[in-house]
Amino acid sequence: MKSMIDSHIHLDHYKDEEIEAIISSSPSIQSVISVSYDLESAKRNLLLSEKYSKVKPAFGYHPEQSLPNSEDLANLMTWIESHKEKMIAIGEVGLPYYLRMEKADPSFPLQGYIELLEAFMVLAKKWEKPIVLHAVYDDAPAVCDLLEKHSIAKAHFHWFKGDSKTIQRLIKNGYFISFTPDIVYEEEIREIAKMFPIDQVMVETDGPWPFEGPFQGLATHPKMMNESVSSLSKLKGMSVQEVYCQLLKNTKSFYTI
Repeated sequence: MKSMIDSHIHLDHYKDEEIEAIISSSPSIQSVISVSYDLESAKRNLLLSEKYSKVKPAFGYHPEQSLPNSEDLANLMTWIESHKEKMIAIGEVGLPYYLRMEKADPSFPLQGYIELLEAFMVLAKKWEKPIVLHAVYDDAPAVCDLLEKHSIAKAHFHWFKGDSKTIQRLIKNGYFISFTPDIVYEEEIREIAKMFPIDQVMVETDGPWPFEGPFQGLATHPKMMNESVSSLSKLKGMSVQEVYCQLLKNTKSFYTI
């Protein structure tokens, strides 16, 4: 058995024919967790979930963009609340690490992003939904502080990058992380995989984000996760079959699929 769940993909960013191909030509993919970028993204993910039973939508506001104005934020939050029964999680939400590094502006409105993230955490707690997080490097400890403040237990740090101290904190708190296909060729990611317990791990593509190494020039597809599983099996000293089974179990349990 090689059944998998793509725990983090932006399916709405693919073209219709690409989505059809991903869903129809991938019998080994049980489900995909399609995270949202903004309101329009959330609306499309909802439509995709209604068309394809494999698509499990998460609704949120991606942090690597400008903050929404008050009207847009109100519209987003109202829409999410009215469709909360259709979503599997709050996401993708978090803090704008790469945007902040790019801007290199001391007046960058980080506090506004923190307040927005807290608002999403309040909803996750209230509605008992998992939260899907974009929180890497120096932002990860700050996000851990907020998760602890709001007593959030089900937190998924997608494509996590951070130091060993933060890794140990994530493990202790029972948070999950997921690995993209770059685990095949990125030593930084491979070292994190060695440290993190396999029962708190998932795999993802973050598609359509492109990858390098053996995936250079290829369109990102959930089938690439087979290579991620193979790498994990070697790093963990487990059989490939054991890893497939454990990852599937982890993701189904975390997202209550």
